[in-house]
Amino acid sequence: MRAPSGYLLAARYRLVEPVGRGGMGTVWRAHDELLDRDVAVKEVRLPTVLDEELRAELCARTEREGRATAMVAHPSVITVFDVVTEDDRPWIVMELLRAKSLEQLIQEDGPLHPRKAAEIGRQILGALRAVHAKGILHRDVKPSNVLVTEDRAVLTDFGLAALEGDVSITQAGIVLGSAGYIAPERVLGSKASPAADLWSLGATLYTAVEGRGLHGRRTAAAALAALTSGEPIPMTKAGPLAPVLDALLRIDPATRLDSVRASLMLTRVAAGGSAEEPLAPRRPSRPTSAIPMPQPPFVRRPAHRGLHRADPPAGTVNVPSPRQERKPGEGVHRKRVEPRPAPSAYARFKATVIKLCLPRRFWPRELRKRG
Repeated sequence: MRAPSGYLLAARYRLVEPVGRGGMGTVWRAHDELLDRDVAVKEVRLPTVLDEELRAELCARTEREGRATAMVAHPSVITVFDVVTEDDRPWIVMELLRAKSLEQLIQEDGPLHPRKAAEIGRQILGALRAVHAKGILHRDVKPSNVLVTEDRAVLTDFGLAALEGDVSITQAGIVLGSAGYIAPERVLGSKASPAADLWSLGATLYTAVEGRGLHGRRTAAAALAALTSGEPIPMTKAGPLAPVLDALLRIDPATRLDSVRASLMLTRVAAGGSAEEPLAPRRPSRPTSAIPMPQPPFVRRPAHRGLHRADPPAGTVNVPSPRQERKPGEGVHRKRVEPRPAPSAYARFKATVIKLCLPRRFWPRELRKRG
């Protein structure tokens, strides 16, 4: 039974109007009367014909969705605010986005331009890399689970997500997912892996640019059979996105494009380039803390430096510069002291008389220096 408009959930969330419906329930626009903000509330409808085991499995799957979504903080992953159990069923309270699903955009506006599809794929791939880093597999990437706003692409509906370490609640032999968006290895019974989510992303982007499903099959059985047949994938509108789609949609997961290279190629296409060409090199930023090195002073080099001497032109007289002879003490720090000549006998007698008869201040200069 579906809740009526105006229903007050958990004495806090007032249901206003439905904004989306699916096989498992309804998404409401509601008002959080405690925090005075609009939110989205996912109501899970459980058919009355289900036995207790299946009802418990669906409830556990919804609680797992809320737990898996709340583990990841990423702008392209829907934000979960609360999980409420009321009327014997779980309710998920999430952020309210003014957006349309990628499926609605294709139905209303037709195929997307490859650049726009690449930008959406780049953001959704960022969400998948974030959830894979937490050990979570989405397992249901498809156009109806991608919400597109003016500046964001958001991955929603983690109802089929698988958490690493949790006990599986899926019955043996049942492959969960949407036909046309399930990776071939999962159809063949292999265990889900991050590569399977990347294949589903490739199928989603293929639908976005081509405007139709991957193999154009109307029934789930025909779509699943075409996935494993290895038929070539026709692409007429993918343009520069074709190499990315071809690499993401390879049958063998070992040869499939990994998330790092896929992110780089989608970034190139979204920027208006080719998936195979390198991105324009970014200019290195100038360090702010580096100390500038002093530049050597500019010295003008003489015009004749380093040139061979040439013969003077005819009619000119080459006047050699006069060469000056070096003096005997030039270039030495101390001048050379000439030896004094030995004094004569008369000079010695005179000096003795002067020293005996006169005070020192009256001696001649030569005698005072000599001591």
